[in-house]
Amino acid sequence: MVDVTEFDLLADTAQEFGLPWSGPPAVRRDDVTLSDGRRVSALVWGSADPSLVFLHGGAQNAHTWDAVALALGRPLVAVDLPGHGRSDWRADHDYWPWRNAAALGEVLTRLAPNPDAVVGMSLGGLTAIALAASRPDLVRRLVVVDVTPGVTAEKSAPISEFVQGPETFASFDELLERTMRYNPTRSERSLRRGLLSNARTLADGRWVWRYDRMRPPGGRLDFSPLWEQLARVMAPTMLAVGTLSGVVAEDDVAQFRRCQPTARIERVEGAGHSVQGDRPRELAALIEDFVF
Repeated sequence: MVDVTEFDLLADTAQEFGLPWSGPPAVRRDDVTLSDGRRVSALVWGSADPSLVFLHGGAQNAHTWDAVALALGRPLVAVDLPGHGRSDWRADHDYWPWRNAAALGEVLTRLAPNPDAVVGMSLGGLTAIALAASRPDLVRRLVVVDVTPGVTAEKSAPISEFVQGPETFASFDELLERTMRYNPTRSERSLRRGLLSNARTLADGRWVWRYDRMRPPGGRLDFSPLWEQLARVMAPTMLAVGTLSGVVAEDDVAQFRRCQPTARIERVEGAGHSVQGDRPRELAALIEDFVF
């Protein structure tokens, strides 16, 4: 494999999705040291005060938002959640939304204290709900992507099977082949870029993921307490669902509406669970319309 820096592939991202490209954008990596000493890393796009904050899903990292960030062209922050990307891991493997939200409160106070909206997908979406309930000063608008507190082990089974698979791979090609099998809605080109951001090589040439494995409290995947927190959210809210994803069922959408009667519900055609990877331009357009 040819060595690349984390920003070398942005031009290829823009080309694949037909996004304008006039040269490398202003984007840098920044770190925040939490009060407990752990470090949370983030990508800061632009030089002005960030107007958007993006939170990725479990087993992903901040670069999953690259195409959306390029499409929006606005100053924003994309965070590596604790235990993901270049952020520090927790010894207790507790990356539950409530725990993440506490860390994000510190991060955003430092990097994006006055954003127009927080956008979260999957685990990031659940974290965003917890953050909006506990720190309404940081969440003026809330965008939740392809997840609700009604997600269960059964609904997320294909994703969990992929994430809980082998921890090491003999080669990049082996890693890519497995990733392609579990992500049929994504192009090989896109998945290659994603893996170069979400995996790394060891001294012996093997490849390993850049994320820690979450261990649910009590071993149960139960996010249902977040329904009550969602009902307390005062910020205007939008739920964007991929039409090819099975993570959000119709009864989940109905419950979401009961908790947030004025919520905007959007269905993104041709998108699986990773809406930002499958249809980044369409998602960016929805965010632009809803927030600005």
